[in-house]
This record gives sequence, structure tokens and C-alpha cells, in this order.
Amino acid sequence: MSLELTVPVPRLTVITLGVSDMCASIAFYDALGFSRRLKATGEAVAFYDTGGPVLALFPWDQLAADACLPDDPRPAAFRGTTLAWNCRTREEVDAVLAFALSKGARLLKAGCATDYGGYCGYFADPDGHVWEAVVAPGIEVGEDRRVHLAE
Repeated sequence: MSLELTVPVPRLTVITLGVSDMCASIAFYDALGFSRRLKATGEAVAFYDTGGPVLALFPWDQLAADACLPDDPRPAAFRGTTLAWNCRTREEVDAVLAFALSKGARLLKAGCATDYGGYCGYFADPDGHVWEAVVAPGIEVGEDRRVHLAE
């Protein structure tokens, strides 16, 4: 007897960040201008429309428990993951960095030229999740806010 495996269509639909303080994180991402959806969830979980995959915020300890991982110790250092805010111009990168800082982000790296012909800078949200503001060759941001990659 042969079992035929159905191959699912790969997709990235939600990026969930574990956060220490739901109120503070909701206020931060609201202030960045992301559009919160399903507000009926209150502070239990927060969902944001990003123009692509959904960004979700969930209490760190509950997220760890849900994934069957220990809540402690929490990594204090870089976790090997960044979130990107792709921009259309170098000026937009600098504007995103300044805007994020004005809303409580911490600057990790000021905008600067990259070795691949782009321009980027980094900031961290209140829980230390790292964001890159970037403009890069071959990656365009359309009017639909979605990233379009060159062939």
C-alpha cells in the first residue's frame, strides 16, 4: 500500500513577536502606523496589516509555552532574525529611522551605504526585535506597499 503525500503550497502568513508588555508594544506598533486588525482580541494578541504577512504580537511567556519552549532564560542578544521595512529611497530609509526613534525605538545603526549598492539602517523595538530600514537594488516597493522582486 502506497501513501501519496500531498505537497502543501508554501507561504509565510504571520510573523509573531513575543513581547514583554502588550500595552507598550501595541502602543509602539500603533505609533509606527501599522493598521491594527481584529481589535476585539484586546491585549491577548494583536494583529497588524503590513501589506504582506501579518505582524502579530503575543505575550512572550505564552508564546514560549505554546511552542513548548522554556520562557527563561530569554535571549538578551541578537536572535539571528531581522524584520525589514523596505523603502523606495535613501531619504525614506532615514525618515523611517527618525520616525521609529521618535516613537520609542532604539537606534542600532544609522543609515549608510551597503556593499551591494543599497542603503540601510537598523532599529530595535521595545523588546529588542531588530528592524532594518532598507533600499536595495532589485527590490522595489509598489503602490500596493508590497515588495516586488526582480526576476
